Parts: sequence; C-alpha cells; structure tokens
Amino acid sequence: MGTPVLIGWAAGDIGSGLTATIGAFTALYGSGRPYLNRSIELAIMAVTFAAAVTLGVLASPVVWAGVVTVTAVAMVAVWLCNALSVGPPGAFTITLACAGGIGLGAAHPSPWHTGLLVLGGGAVAWTVHMSGALVRPRGPEKAAVAAAGNSVADLVDALGGPGQDAARHWAAVALEESWAALVTFQPIEPRTDSTLSRLRELNHDLHRLFADAVRAAAVNQPMPPGTSQRIRQMADQARHPGGPDPGGVGTALPFGRPPAAQLIRAALSIRSHQLQVVIRVGIAALVAGTIASGLSVQHAYWAIVAAVLILHQGLDWTRTVQRSLGRVLGTLAGLLLAGLILAAYPQGLWLVFTVALLQFIIESVVVRNYALAVMFITPLGLVIASGGRHVTDIARLLSARAVDTVIGCSVALATYWLTTRRASVPQLPDTMARTLEAAAGVSRHLADGAVTTPKARADRRDLQYLATDLLQSYDAAVGGPAAQRNAAERTWPAVVAVQGIAYRMLAACWTMERDSGSASAPARAEALYGTGGEQELERELRTLATAIRVGTGSLPPGEPPAFVYAELTALRNALEQDTAR
Repeated sequence: MGTPVLIGWAAGDIGSGLTATIGAFTALYGSGRPYLNRSIELAIMAVTFAAAVTLGVLASPVVWAGVVTVTAVAMVAVWLCNALSVGPPGAFTITLACAGGIGLGAAHPSPWHTGLLVLGGGAVAWTVHMSGALVRPRGPEKAAVAAAGNSVADLVDALGGPGQDAARHWAAVALEESWAALVTFQPIEPRTDSTLSRLRELNHDLHRLFADAVRAAAVNQPMPPGTSQRIRQMADQARHPGGPDPGGVGTALPFGRPPAAQLIRAALSIRSHQLQVVIRVGIAALVAGTIASGLSVQHAYWAIVAAVLILHQGLDWTRTVQRSLGRVLGTLAGLLLAGLILAAYPQGLWLVFTVALLQFIIESVVVRNYALAVMFITPLGLVIASGGRHVTDIARLLSARAVDTVIGCSVALATYWLTTRRASVPQLPDTMARTLEAAAGVSRHLADGAVTTPKARADRRDLQYLATDLLQSYDAAVGGPAAQRNAAERTWPAVVAVQGIAYRMLAACWTMERDSGSASAPARAEALYGTGGEQELERELRTLATAIRVGTGSLPPGEPPAFVYAELTALRNALEQDTAR
C-alpha cells in the first residue's frame, strides 16, 4: 500500500500514487495458495480492480448510472467470489474499487488513465505477494499439510468427547484444503518434484488415519496409544520434508475441489444460499444508493459500499447485526481519527508512512476485532479519496460519511430481515438429501470394489464437498427467522447423522484403497457389505434422501451394513422423531 504512494511522491504526482493504492488491495487475496496458482489469481484480481475503477469513472457523470453500475458490480463480485470461495475481503473491496472510481471521476476524467494507475498498483502488490516464492517455493503446500495433520490429531484427541463431531468436521475441511493445495491448485501437468511427492504421500497417510479415526468413533473405540503424537510429528515433518523422493503416492490422486465452472453454476441454483445472498446484496445496494442520492448526500456511493459490506458474506442474522453495529460504531470513532489526519494534511514521506501504517494496523486487528479495524479503515479510505489534496471542509466530509454509513447499514439490516423472513426455499433439507444421494453414488463404487477410477474419485470429491457444505447450510438456517431456526434446530440430530454417513463412506473408500493390493475387488466389497448388502444400502440412501426432501415419514425397512449401522440407525430415529412431532 505504501509503495505506490512512494512512487507517486518520487514522480511528483502523489495523487496518482494514492489512486494506484486501490490496485494494491490485490495483496489481500491469494494467501495460502501455491505460488503458481497464486500468481494467476493475483493477476486476475489486479485486472478486476482496474476494470471496476474504470467502470466507476465512466459512470460518474450521471448519479443513477453510478448507483446501477456499483450495484451490478457488487452482485457479480458476490456471485463469483462466494461461489469460488475467494475468502475475505471477497467482493467487498471490488465494490469499494468501483465506488472509488465514481469518486475519482472529477479528479481523473480519463477512465483509461485511472485504470492503468490502478493496474500499476496491482502489479506492485503482485510482485510483493509473490516474493516468498524465492525463499520457500513450496511453503503454502507445506503449511496446508501441516494444518491438516494437526486437525486430524485434534480429532484423535477428541474421540469419545463432546467435541468429537466438530473436530471431525474441521479435520475433513483441513484435509480438503490440503488436497486443494496439492492437487486442485497445481498445474494440469505439474512438475512433480521430490517435495511435492513427499507432501502428497504424507497427506495420503493423514487421510487414512482420518478414516481410521472416523471408524473408531463409529464403534466408540479409542485409537492406539500414541497415535495423536505420531500424527503431530507427521505435521512437523510436512514443514521440513526431507529424505529421498518416494516416487509418488502409488495410487490415483483425489480430484481436490469441484471445477470452477461447476461451482459457479451451482451458485445460481434456485436452492442455493449463495443466490439469495446475491439477490439480497443487489436489493440493498440499489435501495441504499437511491436513498443517499435522493437526499443529496455527498459521496452517496459510500452507502452502497456499507450495505454490501454487511451482506456480502451471507452471515446469519446475529452476526449480520454485530457486523452492522461494528461498522457504525467503528466508523464514528474512525471519523475522529480521520479528522485529525486530514487536518494535519501529511505530505510526502509522511503520507506514505500514514497509508502504510493504517493498512498494517487494519490487517493486524481485523480478524480479532472488526469494530477496531473499522476505526482505521475509515481514515484510510478518506485519505485515499482525498487524492493528496487539502480538504477545506472536513466537517462536511465526515458528516457525509457518517450519514452514508448509517443509511447503508440500516438498509442492509432491513433487506436481510425482509428477504429472509419471506424465504421459503428449504435449503437445509435439500442439502441433506443431495448429500445422501452423493453417498449412494459412492456406495456403488464401494460395491464394485473400485474406488480409484476417475468416476469414483469425482463422486468422492463431490461427497466430501457436500459433507462440509452441510454444516454451513445448517448455520444459515439457524441464523434465519424463528420458524426456520426452530425447524433447523429440530433437524440437528439428522444433520449430524447425514454428515456421519458421508464421512463413513469416505473413510471406507480410503480403507479399501489402502487394502487394494491384498484382496480382489469382489472380496473387498463382500468384506464391507456382506452378501447382497450393497444394493440394499444404495436403495436405502436414496429412499432416505427422498423422505427428507418431501418431508414424508416413509422409511425403508431392513438392516443396514455394519460399517454404517450406527449412522443410518441414528438418521432413521431422528427422522421418525421429527415426523412424530
């Protein structure tokens, strides 16, 4: 953030340097990704910021065009960032860049010149963000596998305790993220060096230990003594993988995350929570911008930015209210600091230092205390917006920011309450049903004794994704209105059971994969299911999925196979109790 300002000061045009800092927000993205994949994501983000600012400058002469443009950019950014799990700050800074372009319209009448300045800031961020590749080229992959190892060790420690289900979920998420770093975010035909091979081998071993832990939890048995300590040693080994190249993992690699096109399409599904978030953001942005413009508030686009900030992550009602209060209180406190900075009118190296220090403080505290971070976000935004010029009427500028923030947050809360209150799409039951249907598909591969074919790996990947998404769907439902919250809380035992079935199926796949060299495919299937049990299990999973989706109490008869007996029995009991109510 400081470098573009420093370059602008050295070139005698500090205003252009401040404009370029919008592109420097590129540095907020890509952390944790392997460097080659990170370089692509950061380049895309740099171009995105430049395009968003350019659109804002183009729309700045007409008020209503500016409102519509920022709203459209916000909706598209929320759709793509949430679908692809871009992570914080996600769509917010893209919306902020577009709104900033509207504010820059008068100072930079040439949209293309402004866009190039922002692109230059993005290039600076790309260079700094990629510099770690010179020191630790496989650092992100090592960190991902180490985090997965510690999460699996936490699961082993939690077996038999009240936190077992949560530890299982987070271990599965960490393993999914580590495979994403080792497979999904690698090139299509990667240059497999010894470090990558060893990390993949370690991750395979961790996933098999995860499968053993899931199996132990199902039969209420502890893992062998010392297992947790051994797993943590594997996590430490991932940070410093030495020794000769193991020559690959010896089996087909998982597919990692679903393809980007599949995730983007899924986000537009009528039953998708992500689509509701996009619509909610669009309504709130348009209304907030219209109200602020109608009141002739200075910098009315700030109201849109505030509304998008509150809603773009799709948080539940409680966290949305907390985020809104944090934004309002933090902004009001930050305006005092902003007034002091603008009155002091720092120039030259002092301005460089001010921008860099504010951003450093923001990144240091934003995760732990959002309201405190906003106290520094507000003056940073106003310093950048000033373009290095002296602000003559500071009080008017600060009051406009306060009014716009209150309008944006109020509209966001009202929009959330109204749209959620009227929402009728049963997202949680649908996610549960789709998870069971995916488990039925995986059951077919288990029955064939072939779990490493391309189709089997794709189905395992989709089941893993749905199993982790299930808890997010539950959280979204619990955060809804009273009727939806009460219905979700009643289904909690069924949610746990469905997620347990998914993880037991995945664990069985890893066990069968490990034993593939010691028995034939029919023998492996018979050992898992018994005689004729494979068809019954697939049929039962699909019948249960239908029962959950349509809300019927008609449950299939029969005895489930031993390896999923506990989970299927728990699901049956939960559905029967829910029907009895």
